[in-house]
Amino acid sequence: MRIGVRLGIDVGKARVGIARCDREGLLATPVATLARESAVGEIVLLAVELEILECVVGQPLSLSGNHTASTQDAYDFAQELGLALGVSIRMIDERLSTVQATRDLRQAGKSAKKQRSVVDQVAAVILLQHALDSERIQGVAPGHALEPRVETDD
Repeated sequence: MRIGVRLGIDVGKARVGIARCDREGLLATPVATLARESAVGEIVLLAVELEILECVVGQPLSLSGNHTASTQDAYDFAQELGLALGVSIRMIDERLSTVQATRDLRQAGKSAKKQRSVVDQVAAVILLQHALDSERIQGVAPGHALEPRVETDD
C-alpha cells in the first residue's frame, strides 16, 4: 500500500463531493461539497494544504459498463484538475456509488432535502474507500491513470 493522502472526487453537474483519506490510506472521510464552477480551484488549495499523493475521480459508467455523457463530463473535469494540480489522477468505476450514498443517508434518517448537501460527499467517501480497499487487497494502484492532455499553442 502506497503511503500518502488521497482525495476522492465525485463529479456532478452542479456539485462536486470531496473525501480524503489518512496518510496510511486506511479510512476515507467526507470533506466538502463544492459548487462545480469553483471546484477545481478549491481542490487545488486543499491538495496543497494536505500534500496529496493523488486524486481518485469517479468514472460514471452505465450498468453495462459503457460510457455515457456523464463519463465524458467526469473525464473532462479530471483532465482540467490534472492540469491544475500536477499530481496523478486515477479514474475509478463509480457505478451505483450515488445510489448507495442515497440509500445509506436514508437509512440514517436523512430526508431527501437534507441529503442534497451531503450525498456527493458520501459518494466520494464510497468511491475513495473502494479504491483504498482495492489497492490494499490487490497490491496495485486502483482504476486507471489519466493520461495527461498536452496543451498546444496552435
